[in-house]
Amino acid sequence: MQNSSKKYSLFIFTVLLFIVVIYLFSIDWKNSHRKFTFAMLDVGQGDAIFIESPTGTQILIDGGPPKKILSELSRLMPPLDKSIDAIFITNPDQDHIGGFLDVLKNYKVGKVFESGTTSDSKTFQNLKTEIKNKNIQEVLAQKGMKVNLGGGAVINIIFPDRDVSTWPTNDGSIVAKLFYSNTTIMLTGDAGIKTEKLILKNNSKASLTSTILKVGHHGSRNSTSEDFLQAINPIYALISDGKNNKYGHPHQEITNLLSQLGIRVFRTDQQGSIIIKSDETSQKLSFF
Repeated sequence: MQNSSKKYSLFIFTVLLFIVVIYLFSIDWKNSHRKFTFAMLDVGQGDAIFIESPTGTQILIDGGPPKKILSELSRLMPPLDKSIDAIFITNPDQDHIGGFLDVLKNYKVGKVFESGTTSDSKTFQNLKTEIKNKNIQEVLAQKGMKVNLGGGAVINIIFPDRDVSTWPTNDGSIVAKLFYSNTTIMLTGDAGIKTEKLILKNNSKASLTSTILKVGHHGSRNSTSEDFLQAINPIYALISDGKNNKYGHPHQEITNLLSQLGIRVFRTDQQGSIIIKSDETSQKLSFF
């Protein structure tokens, strides 16, 4: 009986020691990876972007369709890191929000930024209920708002610049510009040409120019007009789309236009998750 008790105590001690080692490894892993990280996650036909600032602030811009995002997050976040500082719902379509229900069940989320557009879908209504039940702060994204991620990383909201609550979900998408060191990334959600025209009209070209463009609406011909591309003038373009998707994204017109303008294109259907890392010292972008 005494031997069994000793064995049980030894087992408990071993398990606890293992948990402590994993926890310390997790902290060390996180501290040793404190570069700026931007990752367009491979979630199939949808959008999901993970950003981590040099100070460790972590956000998600869109969550992709259901049952896709958790495996992608596990590649970027240490095992015991179960908190995300904020999520952004650029629009309430399922291919942008379906994965957020999984995220809220597995991570503690600090804030939710929304465009103001709504949906009658069960997915959106369930998500709003879960946000309310968890008492997560909701923020209406508006032009001029600056979200400081720390370590020199800042997100400037460009659109909506008006009430879009009655707009089609794509047209009311959050559009924002991410700054870090000498790198700038234009984030467009599913914004279409109508929204692009408003942005071009109400913002200077200098304020829009960006190193990287997240191509709108998965490369649909209804987004990414030539005028908008000329204003952004990116070196790189990122497209989030599913392999052999039923919409034919990205459309040939868009890939041809990007090619004609000499913009280097990365696509999740061809390359999987697109991970970009940078640090202020080298000021170089590394693609993985």
